[in-house]
Formats: sequence, C-alpha cells, structure tokens
Amino acid sequence: MKYSDTPIVRRANTVTDDELLVKAKPEALALPSEQTALIVIDMQNAYATAGGYLDLAGFDVSHTGPVIEQIKRAIAAARKANIKVIFFQNGWDSHYVEAGGPGSPNFHKSNALKTMRKQPELQGKLLAKGEWDYALVDELTPQPGDIVLSKPRYSGFFNTQLDSLLRSYGIHHLIFTGIATNVCVESTLRDSFFLEYFSVVLEDATHQAGPPYAQQAALYNIETFFGWVSTVDHFCQAVANRYSPLEKSA
Repeated sequence: MKYSDTPIVRRANTVTDDELLVKAKPEALALPSEQTALIVIDMQNAYATAGGYLDLAGFDVSHTGPVIEQIKRAIAAARKANIKVIFFQNGWDSHYVEAGGPGSPNFHKSNALKTMRKQPELQGKLLAKGEWDYALVDELTPQPGDIVLSKPRYSGFFNTQLDSLLRSYGIHHLIFTGIATNVCVESTLRDSFFLEYFSVVLEDATHQAGPPYAQQAALYNIETFFGWVSTVDHFCQAVANRYSPLEKSA
C-alpha cells in the first residue's frame, strides 16, 4: 500500500493550530504537537552495537548504523516541533531478579538470559543496569526535558510509568522508533492501541531482530491492525511544512 496524504485521520475534537500533517499508510495522520510524543525504543548497545546482547545471541546488527542516524533526524524534528521525546531502556538489576525466575516465561524465552546460561562469563553483563550493554548508544543522548524510562519486559507499558506520564501531559499520539521492530516496538505499539493511543511507526527508524521478513511482517501488522506506518522523511517534512513558514515570517 502506498503512503497517503488523504484522508487525514484525527482524534475527535482535538484539532489544534500546530498539528502536523504526516503522510502515512494506510492514511495520513494529523498529529497535534503538544499531544504527541516520540518514543525511542531500546536504542542501547545491547541492540545496536557489535558486541552487544543481540550480536552475541546471533542476531545481525550490521545494519543498525543508518537506523541510528534516522532516529537522530526524527529526534531533531520532534524537538523543533516541541514534541516530547521518551527513551526506553530494556533490562534488569545486576542479579536479574526483575527478569523473573524459572516460574516466569521470560526466564525461558529471553535470548539474553539464554545466552548467559550458555556463556556464564557474560552473567551480570547483558542487559544489566549500569553496564555498557544496558547503556544508550553514544549517538543518542537524552537532553534536559526528555524522559528516560526502564522497562522489564518487551512492552513499554508493562510495569512502567509510561501510561500515567502520557496522560499527565495530555498526550494521545505516539511516534515509534527503535529496535526491535518485531519485538519491543510492536509490543509497545500494540499495547498503545489497546489503551486508545493513535500510534505511527517510522519504518526506516526501526530494525528487526531476525531476518528481513520479520520487519515486513511487523510493519504489516501495524499498518493493518494497530496503527500507521510512515518514514522519517515524511515526519520531517510535516514539521518543516508546519514550522518553516513561521520562521521565515518571523
């Protein structure tokens, strides 16, 4: 399906003077800046850097560099539009109590935990708070006013303050970037749908864990069932269209 600039999807009774008209699939979206947040999912060394958890677990991270650059562009555009930027970090305490024991399915399905059981020398390093693996990549540094949240499971809504923070700021629209599209990005976006948020993913600012078809499947699910799909160029253009005329006339 092609990106569309019509019709415009709006949340009822929330049209504002500073809304961004973002070209998307299957329809374009109207995003009021003060009611929108940019969500950056798990852009940590664990997921985006050689020697991090995903790399050590056998997943390809060789193409994450362009994703980081696209996220930087999206963050810059969001800040220009006064859109709240929220960073997530996935991980647990150094003893992995927060990860759950054998009674938790996370204990059995987490590839980080499985990798450490196979390689005991990595224990306490992968996705452990305070360690290099847990840290955000150097290229994406939060600034004052940004929000940084930790999450213990795939979804950013599970056992975190995300929902209450969004509601306290009056935010109803979410723009998603990050890794992995088919795991934490899709999980968080699905939960946002259930909680009545309008969510769009910037596909070229995400990367999958697994083969390329995992990326396409996740984007198909989002576009068809849970939200909208756009690109960094379309988002940046929407910001430029809204704010550049104001700057020129100032």
